[in-house]
Amino acid sequence: MSQRPVFDARVDPLVKRFETYILAERNASENTREGYLSDIAQFAGFMWKDDVQVCGWKSVADSDARRFVAELTKSGARATTVRRKLASLRTFFRYLQRTEEIDDNPFSLLRGPKKAKTVPRTMSASDIALFLAQPRKDFRAKVLDRFGYLRDTAIFEFLYSTGCRISEAISVTWGMIGWRDGKVIVTGKGRKDRLVILGSKALEALSRLRADMESRNPALVGAESDVFLSDRREKISSRFVERRMKRYLAEAGLPTDLSPHKLRHSFATHLLDAGADLRSVQEMLGHASLSTTQIYTHVSIGRLQDAYASAHPRA
Repeated sequence: MSQRPVFDARVDPLVKRFETYILAERNASENTREGYLSDIAQFAGFMWKDDVQVCGWKSVADSDARRFVAELTKSGARATTVRRKLASLRTFFRYLQRTEEIDDNPFSLLRGPKKAKTVPRTMSASDIALFLAQPRKDFRAKVLDRFGYLRDTAIFEFLYSTGCRISEAISVTWGMIGWRDGKVIVTGKGRKDRLVILGSKALEALSRLRADMESRNPALVGAESDVFLSDRREKISSRFVERRMKRYLAEAGLPTDLSPHKLRHSFATHLLDAGADLRSVQEMLGHASLSTTQIYTHVSIGRLQDAYASAHPRA
């Protein structure tokens, strides 16, 4: 899309009210709030100049909505991006309609391009074993200190053991961990809490990390203290974890374009491959819809077909 003036969505009173609504009534996360405001601002920049203080939302017609979608598509925006922006604007105008600020929703009948069904890329169990062993190898080679080794082992064991999103994992505090039963309550999308399970390897890695941190400074392992800290003993970021993962992937001779989210994909696929119930996996992943989880069954079916093709005499 060609460059448009950047509109500050927060100066518009109706956008401010909408922001309050999604935070208070829809319990939107910070990322969701920013996404809505960004999409609304982009549309406002498409419609009006950057010096406008109050947007003429009533004047937006169906044709304007269609032109916006056409320009997004022309600019090369991905189907998922177009669909997300349409969903944001549809929700915003629906709110204006409900509060009687406008009569009709210009985005109500618009649907973006169909999302292509893609099979999630996963790591094999053997590749994950190689990857998870790399921090220890670095520690033994004296290219990584003890804290870094224990922390990195613990974060990646946690991600693979629970199937958590990276944002969920880095928000875990020591008081959230159930040491006896391995249960952890994490807060996912939409600020919804869910139960995840820590396996023995993850619990062991976390226990070693906790003991090391406690020996350095007992205040670091309080109930409200973040589990995963940077070298400066500050809460780590998603970007920090991504960089550490790429380092270990490269050292283990694995593709470096894999991301921490691939551990989540692998978690789901490996459970289903081993016969886990689809609804149980859905709950552990925190998917609102079973259809979202079903994409992982395609991966499992593909492996079954490969096994059939290589083993059946009539294949």
